Amino acid sequence: MVINQRPPIIQSLLDTDLYKFTMLQVVLHQFPETHSVYHFRCRNEDKIAYPLRDIKDELDIELDRLCEIKFKPEELDYLRSLRFIKSDLVDYLELFQLKRRFIQTHIDEQGSLDIVVEGPMVQAMFFEIFVLAIVNELYFRRLETPAVLETAEQRLQAKVAFIKTYARQQNSGEPPFLVSDFGTRRRYSYVWQQHVVKTLHAAAPQVFRGTSNVYLAMQLGISPIGTMAHEFLQAFQALNVRLRNFQKAALESWVHEYRGDLGIALTDVVGMDAFLRDFDLYFAKLFDGLRHDSGDPYAWGDKAYAHYLALRIDPKTKMLTFSDGLNLEKAWALYHYFKDRFQTSFGIGTNLTNDMGHVPLNIVLKLVQCNGQSVAKLSDSPGKTMSTDETFLAYLRQVFEIAEPSES
Repeated sequence: MVINQRPPIIQSLLDTDLYKFTMLQVVLHQFPETHSVYHFRCRNEDKIAYPLRDIKDELDIELDRLCEIKFKPEELDYLRSLRFIKSDLVDYLELFQLKRRFIQTHIDEQGSLDIVVEGPMVQAMFFEIFVLAIVNELYFRRLETPAVLETAEQRLQAKVAFIKTYARQQNSGEPPFLVSDFGTRRRYSYVWQQHVVKTLHAAAPQVFRGTSNVYLAMQLGISPIGTMAHEFLQAFQALNVRLRNFQKAALESWVHEYRGDLGIALTDVVGMDAFLRDFDLYFAKLFDGLRHDSGDPYAWGDKAYAHYLALRIDPKTKMLTFSDGLNLEKAWALYHYFKDRFQTSFGIGTNLTNDMGHVPLNIVLKLVQCNGQSVAKLSDSPGKTMSTDETFLAYLRQVFEIAEPSES
């Protein structure tokens, strides 16, 4: 069959986001025995060109191939060169190989593609980015035409023009306008992501500073970007702490591991208001800043500003990182709104790596259970909330005083 003649979609275990390694290090050191379950969802299945179930056979082949890959010596050397990666993690990764038995695909009762990852968190958490990248690339292969690539290149060159203009418009003495690629999970393909990152970095290296993709960062000699994701904080909902204290426990665990490195905290696991109630003077001093990933970014940043002022911390010493549904124009507008009050940076995903003229897939592979107990994210954007347990969701809302989302 033709699908067996193509090279594997994933060709390196570094072809994932940096925060997979930074979170894995904490899990390995502090709760390595944790068992986890991840579920796949396509949030916009009614808007895509054909059902994802059609790629199941190809997906199974790619997962078989993924589970044959090991880290290469030069990749391990690169990880050792990152000051926040400890040597014992690299020693573990030298022996690491994903196990096929921990991931299953099937067609559910509604006829939709379902993917479930279940196993030790030190294994299961590492599947996410690979699986999403594989699903995307398989899906878009069937839609690729010369016209699609021509459209994509035109849009990329428009971005090059924008970013060069923004670079010229920055004023000396102001915080820099910083943009990174966060688009691995929903990329059109690896080849296209590489082309986009290389092109934008060459156009304005003082603006386009890095990528979340560790393999691309290593290949192109640019900064790997990332700290933590929702799954890290969610896991603490099922560890040995009171549910009410899970955010504080997660942040404390992070500080203990990194002692000043990787100091951007994610705020929307149970919403910004509930996060700020836990983000006291101790954490506000220890963390370099906050990451926005759902809800109104302007309202979110204003809340962060008020919170730092109330704690008598100068907001100009802190970084706000924005990463929710951005493009360059939105990032530039946010930069101007906050530049006199904060340092800012922007992680742009789908609009960079999958701006091809087709409707992008809105797919996720999210943690839903730890140690046999439900966990969930109560996002500031209701559509991003994901759980398999409505009872637990209701309890989480009650504990953190979060209203039920309206139907409108």
